[in-house]
Amino acid sequence: MKKIILVAVVLLAASVDMQAQLIKFGFKGGLNYANQSGTDITVNSNNYNTDAITSYHGGLVAELKLTDGFSIQPELLYSTQGATYKNAVDEFKNELGYLSIPVMAKFHFNKTVSLDLGPQASFLLSERNEFDVKNAETFEFGVAGGLTLNVTKHIFLQGRYVLGLTEASKQAEVKNSVLQISAGFTF
Repeated sequence: MKKIILVAVVLLAASVDMQAQLIKFGFKGGLNYANQSGTDITVNSNNYNTDAITSYHGGLVAELKLTDGFSIQPELLYSTQGATYKNAVDEFKNELGYLSIPVMAKFHFNKTVSLDLGPQASFLLSERNEFDVKNAETFEFGVAGGLTLNVTKHIFLQGRYVLGLTEASKQAEVKNSVLQISAGFTF
């Protein structure tokens, strides 16, 4: 009977250890360098040029290891994006707060570096701008790509570019783009 209990404990411990290696949870945060691009950007029939804004993102990550060289990393992030709009007379800032859900396929070159590619769905949570028009679309779809550098077993750095594929505004043909630099921790 003692041998059966000992074998059961060893198998349970091995199973827990294997599960710990297959999935990791954590959090990340960092800076966004965001802009909006498009043709004939007009607000209230005035044409504008856009300049990038610096903002932030942060949230939860999980990494599901499927093989030694491949894993899937779903994330749940709050990310602010937008742009500063300028013409000869006016200048204003448009900042959009999104709940972003990227699902990245991670191709591991080695234990330190991986190439990350995947889709991203974003849902508008807030719109803050310096003019009285609520014109942002409530859903945005994009693609993301970047690199992850594992500094230690639990600490990582990421660089990522996200390109919006759908319109970000109801009144102008603009799409979001954002360069993200992140630091994170997994356990």
